[in-house]
Amino acid sequence: MRPEFAAAAGAACRARARMDNKRVDIKIVEVGARDGLQNEAARVPAPVKIELIERLAACGLPEIEATSFVSPKWVPQMADAAEVLGGLRPTPRVSYPVLVPNVQGLERAVAAGADHVAVFTAASDAFNLRNINCDIAASLERLRPVVARARQAGLRLRGYVSCVLGCPYQGEVRVADVVRVSAALAGMGCDEISLGDTIGVGTPAKARAMLRAVAGEVPMARLALHFHDTRGQALANIYACIEEGARTVDASVAGLGGCPYARGASGNVATEDLVYMLHGMGLDTGVELPALVETAQWISHRLGREPASKLGRVSKL
Repeated sequence: MRPEFAAAAGAACRARARMDNKRVDIKIVEVGARDGLQNEAARVPAPVKIELIERLAACGLPEIEATSFVSPKWVPQMADAAEVLGGLRPTPRVSYPVLVPNVQGLERAVAAGADHVAVFTAASDAFNLRNINCDIAASLERLRPVVARARQAGLRLRGYVSCVLGCPYQGEVRVADVVRVSAALAGMGCDEISLGDTIGVGTPAKARAMLRAVAGEVPMARLALHFHDTRGQALANIYACIEEGARTVDASVAGLGGCPYARGASGNVATEDLVYMLHGMGLDTGVELPALVETAQWISHRLGREPASKLGRVSKL
């Protein structure tokens, strides 16, 4: 074992022991290695991405989105997707989902060893037109063969819905559209639906109302939250949604990331800030917070900046 992983490995053993003896209250899906790094201007080498993912696994995170099998022409940072996924050491009870945009991306992911994939669309026609050059209806039709092929291959499958609380191009997004798109993905066969406040415009009451409406069509146990912190509301929105019954939350170590189609949109809520809040509420995540903060500081140093998280800038917990 590499010396720098010794402390984290001990933390992971403690986290796994807790998870074996007690079901965690809140599952955190770590998206920093994909959603966080995909828009970095400078190329992040594959070995650094692999080390980041393995450090996160050692912190006790059960699900770590590893990479994206999109076209390198559109997302150059993800050109090494096969190398990253193939370079990861299997870790008990840790899943490494990858993003796929179409059947070609899915086939590349399967060839690289993926057993858990994610597809994506938005609850906004305007956003889809700018992002993938088609409206909501057409985007869902494009995803049908991808989902069908993934199910045929026996893969676990997640569906992302962007712009659930607002769109950078059309402004307000109807809750009815969020419900319709979420239900369509669930009906196709997505095991889990991640609801994304892509530009961080949501507030607690709106987030709660949106989640309640979607949960009327898709069981709460199949829903996840994916909230960006552009206006500093992510933790408050998550708190409100946990009160509503949400039990899965996406987060990005050190607050990495942002939306390339939404000017000024900061990254997802920082994983370490989220874990600090959840643990303070008495909710178990299975994550070792000190090791996670250390990882946030490590990747931020590698990227040449301070962590975007509050906790990542604190020397002592």
